[in-house]
Amino acid sequence: MHLWIAEQTVRRLYSLLMMLLAPAAFAVVLCRGLRDRSYWQNLGERFGWGRSAGDSPSIWLHAVSLGEVAAAAALVRALRDRYPDIPLVLSTATPTGRARAQALFGDEIDIRFLAYDTPGSVARFLTRVRPRLAIIMETELWPNLLYECRRRGVLVVLASARLTPKSVSRYRRLGALFSGAVASTTLIAAQTAEDAERFVAIGAARARTHVIGNVKFDMRLGDSIIEQGRELRRLLVGPRPAWVAGSTHEGEEEQVLNAHAALCLTLPDAILLLVPRHPQRFESVANLLLRRGINFDRRSSASAVGAAAEAAAVGAHAQVLLVDSVGELTAFYAAADVAFVGGSLVPVGGHNLLEPAALGVPVITGPYNANSGDIARLLVQKGGAVQVADAPALTEALRRLFADPDFRQRAGGAGREFVEQHRGSVARLLKLIEPLVAALPEANP
Repeated sequence: MHLWIAEQTVRRLYSLLMMLLAPAAFAVVLCRGLRDRSYWQNLGERFGWGRSAGDSPSIWLHAVSLGEVAAAAALVRALRDRYPDIPLVLSTATPTGRARAQALFGDEIDIRFLAYDTPGSVARFLTRVRPRLAIIMETELWPNLLYECRRRGVLVVLASARLTPKSVSRYRRLGALFSGAVASTTLIAAQTAEDAERFVAIGAARARTHVIGNVKFDMRLGDSIIEQGRELRRLLVGPRPAWVAGSTHEGEEEQVLNAHAALCLTLPDAILLLVPRHPQRFESVANLLLRRGINFDRRSSASAVGAAAEAAAVGAHAQVLLVDSVGELTAFYAAADVAFVGGSLVPVGGHNLLEPAALGVPVITGPYNANSGDIARLLVQKGGAVQVADAPALTEALRRLFADPDFRQRAGGAGREFVEQHRGSVARLLKLIEPLVAALPEANP
């Protein structure tokens, strides 16, 4: 009883804070829309408004951003195959995530933004989506959302769930706000045994906590991506040595450009395919290249090149191709000889190392990999990736990989084999979900 009172009191205070913060968050979205109009898409959905998903209860899957949407692709397809008669709704929080979902699934599923975590917005969102089962990818613990799912009898699965030690300390400080929400979660399907123990430490029931692995391993990039990469290579780069820096962040491009300048001293025709993480930063990265006096071309300028073009679209003078487009990163990984995965030379936590590895492309990563520490560690151990501390170390890794084609091939093969060995998480997750779907009554409206 005392725990319930404490949870309700803290949740009311949290709800008040979220109602105060939601207008500020919405103002940020509006401001970003001045540079990137995709932020102005379906604005009402952020407050739970928008179209109804239909009369039939749905399975709702939430993947917060671009990386999580890509990781969830195999699960979405498996759910569509297994439950073709149940509507499937996919929510995301970012325009890049939404764009990626639309590119992957088109009109096959209902795609929308997740509402802010205020009581009214959450209630409107759930009324429109009408989930009978909610599957939340990785670590999206929104107290009001989880509370309202519990109140409506919606079963909640945290899929491919992970928690860092720092997150455990933060959730413990917030006490009843998160412990009650996690304790009421129907099922937690954690990535690792360590993640499972961390969820138990913040209140999850051990009997409902399982280890399934990381669903990112189950992504199927397909021959079409490899073919797209070959075509990009032929049309844009040609025979020049090419490396890609994908999903880079502020403060990281400078280090990448320093490494590339040093690489060009020994490999003068090398080209860098630079792919910033966020579209709203395309112009600032272009300005950085201009300030540094670097000759570069832009993907947006080369995109009009027809398939019949015989010459590489990137000029021979260009040292860098700025990829100022959305949804092509995987294809550019496939086009490159070596892939550096960003968010790892600055303390962001790193991004998906498995995409280039699955394509057989040697991977370089920085020291900051909190978002997928086990994957980075094991991939390095298996020889599929090289971890570097800074720009000079990045230069040395690039020089070694370009100087030794056999080493480059072995590293790419080791990465591909590593991904293949760890597949199967989606099948394990579906096995846990099946009894829940079979026993579900219709959700309350």
